[in-house]
Amino acid sequence: MPNFSINETEKLIIEANFMTITICGSITSTPKIKEVSDQLIALGYKTFLPYSSIKIINGELSLKEFLKEKQNNGDGAFRKIKDDLIKRYYNKIKESDAIIVLNLDKNGIKNYIGGNVFLEMGFAHVLNKRIYLYNDLPDINYLDEIKAMKPIVINQDLSKIL
Repeated sequence: MPNFSINETEKLIIEANFMTITICGSITSTPKIKEVSDQLIALGYKTFLPYSSIKIINGELSLKEFLKEKQNNGDGAFRKIKDDLIKRYYNKIKESDAIIVLNLDKNGIKNYIGGNVFLEMGFAHVLNKRIYLYNDLPDINYLDEIKAMKPIVINQDLSKIL
């Protein structure tokens, strides 16, 4: 029987491919969330997606309906309360090895990280999970807090996830 040896790089790749990664991002970025999830799955990762994004991807809710509902209720708290989204995602992060933040441009802010995603980053930090940023750090007033969580900027290169 042949004796195969695995070098350290190959070992890291094999171990990494069994990771579970929670994808964090604005619901308006659902198409990109699905795209990145598909890419990660193709690389061998398991992914968790935002609950509302899953409903949109499965055709149970349209992004247009989601935004109209948010507007009609005056804020975004309605669905977060109704579906207990903050606790639900905390538990997904707890089950994960890492999170990836899809910090895309939004509301005129380059590499935007909104309140909910910032909260999810905090959960990951406290739970000692790796935090990956899809794009570079945003220029926002809570940048020091983001830096303190020591996120790893991958600049859209999913191969940098270990």
